[in-house]
This record gives sequence, structure tokens and C-alpha cells, in this order.
Amino acid sequence: MRVRAIAGRIINQLRHDKRTMALVLAAPLIVLTLVYFVFQTNGQTFTVSVINAPKDMVSEMKSNDDYDITVRHDSKKDAVGAVRNGEAEAAVSADKDCSRVKIYLDGSNASDAKVIRAVIEQSAAAVVRDNAKDAVHDLKKTMAKNPAAPDIDIEMSEPDITAKYIYGSEDGSFLDSYGAPLIGAIIFFFVFLIAGINFLNERKGGTLERILSTPAKRSEIIAGYVLGFGALAVVQTIVLTLFVVYVLGMTMEGSIAAVLLINILTAVAALTLGMLLSTLASSEFQMMQFIPLVILPQIFLCGLFRLSGGWDIAGHFMPLYYTADALTAVMVKGLGYSDIALDAVVLAGCAVLFMALNAGFLKRQRAI
Repeated sequence: MRVRAIAGRIINQLRHDKRTMALVLAAPLIVLTLVYFVFQTNGQTFTVSVINAPKDMVSEMKSNDDYDITVRHDSKKDAVGAVRNGEAEAAVSADKDCSRVKIYLDGSNASDAKVIRAVIEQSAAAVVRDNAKDAVHDLKKTMAKNPAAPDIDIEMSEPDITAKYIYGSEDGSFLDSYGAPLIGAIIFFFVFLIAGINFLNERKGGTLERILSTPAKRSEIIAGYVLGFGALAVVQTIVLTLFVVYVLGMTMEGSIAAVLLINILTAVAALTLGMLLSTLASSEFQMMQFIPLVILPQIFLCGLFRLSGGWDIAGHFMPLYYTADALTAVMVKGLGYSDIALDAVVLAGCAVLFMALNAGFLKRQRAI
């Protein structure tokens, strides 16, 4: 009876906690759906810029069963530029018989580079094999007409393929490919959680209520909290960034100052978002519930993984997408401030928006 009473009380308590029920039912479905699209290779689209290549090779690339290959035709300058600007994953130039093939690759994501390189190499090899089969067939027809003709062997040679990496390298490690976005994700996660829980404790302990009773403006209160929590977040960000670059030896093609700028903006955005969502929680457990609903979807959609089904478009509405884009541009591609200006503006804009919403919640709380 006692066991039943305790279990019944817990069940009734959870049943009336709508936030917990939503977490239990909805969050796992969202995460599993994203995981499915991460590992669903069919339907993934890659763009190849063709400088010159036989039609048979282009047809082989387009007819690939595992990936959706989009082919565009450009001059060498435009093709390399397309790879450099992220408009194509690779550019290819081949002889008429595919005996020699040159590939220009965007190696900022090593796994994607390996996939598209394999598709191009397989397509070139298929054309070479088909040409050899045609040659053998023609030879047999010639020998049938002239039995006295000497036997001639036709060697099945492989195409001579060379690859040049515009970004990254052929032997790029997992850390080189995914390390840059992961740095931003780790900073975002810890700052969000620490700031949210600390701001929640300020509210639960009555400290925030006492501050609201003073003449201090709401904007001043929010700015004070952001500066206070932000000081720790900035220190954490600097230590983490310097550690992965100078201790772990992660690839750093661009400016360390630009990386620090983006990571600090990421920390401020995570800080203000954590403070905002903490107003919807009444306990640390409820604050933790936001992780699968707010943090995990951003990690999946920030560009760290290539998602099929158009899910990558959803990432453009999340702050972590711009963090990953900027860190990859600086650390892997060696780009400068002008190339990450939009990402920096969006992150700063998110922080300002979250601060404004925080001020709005404080206005409601002060009125109560």
C-alpha cells in the first residue's frame, strides 16, 4: 500500500507537470528524428563544378545511387571560386578519355570531401572501364574479319587522379573537421546552463525581487547581470579557446583574435538566452529540461552535420549556426573579419534581442 501510494503520488505529480510531460514525449522524438537525418545518406546533395569532362563521366556522377550530385559547368577560375566560396564541394577537370583527372576540393569537412572525391574517382574509373570494353569489342570484331592478325593485349589502366585541397588537407583529422563548430557548441552549452541556473537561484532566493524593489531601471538590472555572469563566461571562453589551439593543436589558419571575438559573442548570446529561459523554470531540474529542447537541436542543425530533407535550412534560425559558420571560416579556411561580419552581427543581435525580452519579463515581474 505504501509503495502504491508513493508511486501514485509521483505519477500524479508528473502528470500535472506539463513541461515534464512535453519533455518525456516530444524531446526524444525530435532528437531521434535529427539523428535519423544525420545518418540518412540517401538524398544528400553535393555540387560539383565541371571545368571540362566527357559527358559519360558527368552522367556517371549524376546517376550515383547514394548521393544527389548537382553538376554545374564553369571556367577554371569560376570553378575554383565556387569551391572557395562554398557554392560547390568540388571542381573537376578531365581528359576526353578520363586518363587524367584533377579534382579541386573543399576539405573544410573531411568526411564530405572524401565522399565527393570517391564519387568523382568512381565515375572516372567507370568511363575508363567502358572505353576499354569498347576497345576490346572493336578488337574482337577486327580479328574476326582477319584471322591472321596478331593478338593484341589491351591493358585496363586506372585514371591518373590528382587532388588539390582549397581548404583543409587530405589527411585532415576528425578534430580538424568538427573541432571548430564543437568549440562553439561546448561554450554555448556550459554558459547557457551556468547562467540559467545562477539566474534562477537569484530569483528563487529573493535577490532579484529585492533589486526590483529599488529605483534601478530594468535595462540596468539586465546589463548588470550580463556583465557579472559575462565576466566568468569570457574567462571560460578565452581559456577554452587557447587550450584547444595551443595545447590540443587544433588547426588554426586564421586569426586567433577573430576566433576569440566569435566565441565571446557566442557566450554572451548563450548567457542572455539562459537568463531568458530560466524565467520559465521553477527549479534546476526544469532548467535542465531545456537542454534537449534548446541545445541539442542547435548542435544538430548548426552545420556540424550534413542533414538531408532540408533540415539544414532550419539551422539559419539558430544562433549556434552562425557560430559554427564563423569558426569554420576562420580556423579552417583562414578567412578574415569581413567574411565573418554577418555571423558576428547576427550573434550580437541575438544577445540584444534576448536582453530586451529579459527586460520585458522583469517588467511583468515588477508589476506583480
